[in-house]
Amino acid sequence: MSFEVPDDRNYLESHEWVAVNDGTGKIGITDFAQDELGDVVFVELPSEGDELEQEGDLGVVESIKAVSDLYSPVSGTVTAVNDELENTPELVNEDPFGDGWMLEVELDDESELDDLLSADEYREQIE
Repeated sequence: MSFEVPDDRNYLESHEWVAVNDGTGKIGITDFAQDELGDVVFVELPSEGDELEQEGDLGVVESIKAVSDLYSPVSGTVTAVNDELENTPELVNEDPFGDGWMLEVELDDESELDDLLSADEYREQIE
């Protein structure tokens, strides 16, 4: 089975992604992760203004199969939360790299991206 892995993002081995634009990172989970989870029924995320640490707890995603912890690919301050997920958590399944995004974060240190997997490295991990 082939999964979507956009080249314009960096990835954690735990299947979270970050896309960075002008010092702000948009974060979500990968196509592979949503497929493994099955139907997502609930997403618990931090609030705007919360501080995140790289590879620290980001929240929880609950599916019909399991409850899984989420980890932050970068350190920074939460500047936006995708409120749509509160009422329509299935967006994570339907469009994990688009409408199913979870957070936006003002990055503390863009050099942390060097610690993450490239799209090619992530593809190798999930094959």
